[in-house]
This record gives sequence, C-alpha cells and structure tokens, in this order.
Amino acid sequence: MSSEQQNAGGTELGCFLRARRARVTPEEVGLSAGTGLRRTPGLRREELATLAGISVDYYVRLERGKETRPSASVVDSLARALLLEDDEHEHLRSLAVRAARSAPEVSPESGPPAVPSRSVRPGVKLLLESLRPQPAHVVSRTNDLLAANPGGMRLLPGIEDWPPGERNIARYLFLHPASRDLFSDWSSHLRGCVARLRALAGTDPDAPDLTRLAGELLLKSPEFARLWERYDVKGHSYGRKTFHHPDVGDLTLGYQSMELEGTSGHRMVTYFAEPGTADHDAVVLLDLLGQESAQKAVAHGGDRLAAAEDDAASPLA
Repeated sequence: MSSEQQNAGGTELGCFLRARRARVTPEEVGLSAGTGLRRTPGLRREELATLAGISVDYYVRLERGKETRPSASVVDSLARALLLEDDEHEHLRSLAVRAARSAPEVSPESGPPAVPSRSVRPGVKLLLESLRPQPAHVVSRTNDLLAANPGGMRLLPGIEDWPPGERNIARYLFLHPASRDLFSDWSSHLRGCVARLRALAGTDPDAPDLTRLAGELLLKSPEFARLWERYDVKGHSYGRKTFHHPDVGDLTLGYQSMELEGTSGHRMVTYFAEPGTADHDAVVLLDLLGQESAQKAVAHGGDRLAAAEDDAASPLA
C-alpha cells in the first residue's frame, strides 16, 4: 500500500471514491443543499449511499478500505450516483477488481517491483525516422521521453538540454519554464497529463517509476499536487494542439497516441499537419532545426571525447 493510501486510511478505491464524492454538488444530483454551513465539500457519505441504494455503513466501510469486494451492481450504482463518465466508470471497475484481489504486500525476499524497461526496439526507431518531417516520439507509461525524431524532440523547446534520464513530459510541463508559453491551453495539458498518471496509480500504485515521478512533482509543483488530489482519470489519445513555438511561431497540429504492443506500456505519439499548409511548413522547419541540433550534439560529444583522450595521452609536467 502506498504512503498516500496509508495516510488517507483506505485503499486506492477509497481514495477515488472520496475524491469524486467531493466533486459532486447536491444540486447536480437533484438534492437540496439545505441551510447552514456544509463542512463536507460535495456530497456527504449518507447522501451518496442513498443515491446509490446502499447502506451508509457499507459505503463508509468501502471508502475506508474495510470492505473490498463490492459487487458489479454496487460499482455501477456508485458510478451513476457520482456522475462518472465512461473512462471514469471503467477506472472504478478496475479499482474494485484490484481491491477484491487483495494482493499481499511484497515480501522482503521478493524485492521491490521491477522498473519497466526503457529500451526502444530498433524497428520503432526506424518508424520514427520514416515519419519525418512529422514530429513523433516514444514515451513510457509515465511519460519518460525514450526516443524521438528530430522534430519530435525540437517540438518541446529546451527538453533536449536535460540529461536523457531526466527527459519526461510531465516533468517538462510542470517544471520547465518554457512549457507555460508553449501551449495555447497549458492548464488543459496539465490536467490530461495528471489524469493519465492517476489512472496508472489506480492499477499499479506502488510502481517505482510512478512513485518516484509523482513524489518529485508533489514536492516541487503545487499545481501538480492540486490536480493529483482531484483524481481525474480521463486522458486523451488524439485531437489537436496549438503551439506557440519560439523557433517556428504558432502552429496547430493533429496528434495521435498509439500503444506499442510487446512493451511495458510504451506509446508512440505522432503529430501531423496537412502538406501545403503553413503548419506543415513550420513542421518542416522544425525537423530541420531538430536535425541541426542533433548533429551539433553529436559533434560536441565527439570533441569532448577527443579532448579527454588528448588529456589522457599527455605526459605529466
């Protein structure tokens, strides 16, 4: 169980129910808010239990992690009472299944959970190159930037200056100063990013890659902490994004995220613009700039290696 769950006094299922209960107002579900001060944001436990057709005692036990085997009908009733959308409803089902399994804690003998592989297959890297000049990159389940073609790297200005092991799109969105000005709807990007991480936390809360990233961002970004507490789980895998890019100006691109089978949750994210448009011209320029930057980085690395070899070969004074 994660430290967050222990502090909240329940399971991940309970955390989700509490967070979503706080988001629904009495008026949204046809109840009167009544008179006087409500100490509880959103619905009270007894109100939600009544709407879902279950006893208050049962719901309290469910939220506190004392009851871990809700039936499918109870889960569906809670989803309706909480006004969950399809993605959120499915997430609630997944949490209920996980709670019912009641997996034991990892024993000292078995060691900590394994960190998913960051390796990107050569064929996937070849696909990235074949998509040029359209920007594309491969990210891990926690949004580590694992591979990119020139435009895919240059699309996020400044991220190439970070060491490869620190290049993470969530970290970039919340901590890099360039990200706030890059996106036309920065707040929407933040919500979508946290929602994807929150969905992963619901099914694999003790994953070392997730706990490390979320722990860092919870400490460094109040905005991340606020969105993490909201417990949104609805992400987007396609659509359009508008960028205010410092190198190529404003451009609006379509995007599509695709799961890569046979990997530890890797996704390929591809951006695209129609040929003959100003956006496509910007994409071509972005690809050229990215290629130049990559060539300079390779040359600079070679210069540093040569200098190190010269120092090693020089006789001592």
